[in-house]
Amino acid sequence: MRKLRFALFGNVFQPRKSVAVQKLLCLLEERQAALLIDEAFYHYLTDELRINVPANTEIIRGDHFLADVVISMGGDGTFLEAARRVGNQQIPILGINMGRLGFLADVSADEMETAIAQIYDDACQVEERSVLQLSYEHGKPEGYPFALNEVAVLKRDMSSMISVRVDINGEYLTTYQADGLLVSTPTGSTGYALSAGGPIIQPGSHTISLTPVAPHSLTVRPLTLTDDAVITLSVTSRNHRFLVSVDGRSEKCAEDERLTIRRAPYTVRVIKRPDQSFFRTLRTKLMWGADSREKPSMKEEE
Repeated sequence: MRKLRFALFGNVFQPRKSVAVQKLLCLLEERQAALLIDEAFYHYLTDELRINVPANTEIIRGDHFLADVVISMGGDGTFLEAARRVGNQQIPILGINMGRLGFLADVSADEMETAIAQIYDDACQVEERSVLQLSYEHGKPEGYPFALNEVAVLKRDMSSMISVRVDINGEYLTTYQADGLLVSTPTGSTGYALSAGGPIIQPGSHTISLTPVAPHSLTVRPLTLTDDAVITLSVTSRNHRFLVSVDGRSEKCAEDERLTIRRAPYTVRVIKRPDQSFFRTLRTKLMWGADSREKPSMKEEE
């Protein structure tokens, strides 16, 4: 049996997942896998949940570590944080969903044993997901400048709408009057952009979408671009400041700063089980095409 190294990241606000974590640790120990656990998650498991972690477990204290597979236990937010920690290291990530709805973390706790077996059997697929890179004209972002889901410019607090001038490859597109603008990858199309009325885009389609948030004009519609486009944003607001959000990590920005968003030079690798597909996920997670008028069968009513 080949020996694999698994790096484990998890949400530290879900105590009900202790049984699932213990099961995963047992599955990996049975296969004599090497285990690495993020430091914060390790202390949560040992100090809060009182879980017995194997004595030879390595602690991950930075963003550079050696692993064959990363496992994210939580929801899509936990997956995004794991992807940030992996960065450009090209380690494939398996998302185990401990919440209610997950497009990235789409393996249930009941499917863990099968998923681990499929990883060892090389039966899983690895999808390459595009990433966006944010840069500033004068300074640099305070936080991590790469987004697997989206880069958003948003108004602050309860202030009036902002104006967002958009240039594509140096050519003027339009100026959005809105509460914000979302620049999303196909992965991010089922996140914030979906709730703002953006299109659902199949992963791997090599596109970037622009979706305004609560636009002032009804003629404004989402726009899809090829992902080799370079997008420049110039923002003005009544209070001269706005928010920039990179996968939910927000920072304040002054309106004299111009933002440039482009495809990052690396991808995030997502592990998918062989019986999973994007369209199946749409049907099961979003109840795609379900008819609420249909009555449950007698068996379902029992």
